[in-house]
Amino acid sequence: MSNDTTPHRHGPGCSHDHGHDARDTGVAGIALPDDAASPILVEVTRGNMVESIHRGRAAVVHASGTVEAGWGDRSSLIYPRSANKSLQALPLVETGAADAFQLSDAELALACASHSGEPMHTERVAAWLNRIGLSEADLECGSHTPYNVAAWEAMLKRGETSTQLHNNCSGKHSGMLTTALHRGEPTKGYVGYQHPVQQRIMGTIEQVTGQDLSNAPWGVDGCSIPTIGIPLEALAFGMARMADPVDLPDRRAEAAKRLTAAWGRHPEMVGGTGTFDTTFMEMVKGHILVKAGAEGVCCVVVPEAGIGIAVKIDDGASRAAGPAAAAILRKLGLLSDAEWEALLPLVQPGIPNRKGFDCGVLRAAF
Repeated sequence: MSNDTTPHRHGPGCSHDHGHDARDTGVAGIALPDDAASPILVEVTRGNMVESIHRGRAAVVHASGTVEAGWGDRSSLIYPRSANKSLQALPLVETGAADAFQLSDAELALACASHSGEPMHTERVAAWLNRIGLSEADLECGSHTPYNVAAWEAMLKRGETSTQLHNNCSGKHSGMLTTALHRGEPTKGYVGYQHPVQQRIMGTIEQVTGQDLSNAPWGVDGCSIPTIGIPLEALAFGMARMADPVDLPDRRAEAAKRLTAAWGRHPEMVGGTGTFDTTFMEMVKGHILVKAGAEGVCCVVVPEAGIGIAVKIDDGASRAAGPAAAAILRKLGLLSDAEWEALLPLVQPGIPNRKGFDCGVLRAAF
């Protein structure tokens, strides 16, 4: 059970019964909708023919709890993966840990990030850990090569190997370690489901999304922390309350405002050079915030409208989630004509061949 005692607000998708009728996957609690429940959100063309399609679901929710729009089955559980890192970072701020260790806006953005392992990310994470008296060895996220190809090639030329600093989640994990230190909790094992850090995060997500997650299915994310099954529209509701936290408790509302402000001011920390998230936010000057997650999940926060959006591509294709979310923003009138035109190379990318010629396009199908 989580240890957050703040009363829940029961928003869209709220249920104390996590069973769903859908195609059996062989995993208790997680169900995939059939094709009828998931419309085609994205199509990929080659020449004058559609070659591939990506089915998915999406929910648009206002901070009041009103479902503004939706595509497909929005009540089935999904794993948010890294798309909800802003929710996971709320305790870092509201416990006072961020202020106690004088975290900058760039570091708060890194706590919400899936960074690409460039020096601007790894050096800042290393400095952050050093400032709080810890090191890369205290991280429990594991290592992988940098997502940024140029950074990886530069490391290879120098004969360097990847460390946990290059893990795209090292900023989030540094935030968790910072919170544990501030609260006097063990830093070892902080990724465990029962650790106070993870229970605090789960309690926070429960309150912000209006869910009871005590019996929700869960798994281990790529970076070793728990990922909890949640209805898609409840995830969108959580993002809406990040957009407009007026209905959250005061300390939590202030934390949400600080995190979204940092997210918008430092999009380069949230993703990295050439990533969808960073490029999109830079092009819209931070007035819309996006965060992708693994397996085709994407969340959007629109502070000016008090709206949150959550997208899940059923086949897990990351290439489809961002363009689908962008098309929803356009359909809702939240992107201007000028912004849409400027974003087209990103949200409606060409499909190049080996010589660099576009043979088709990836585009929204609605």
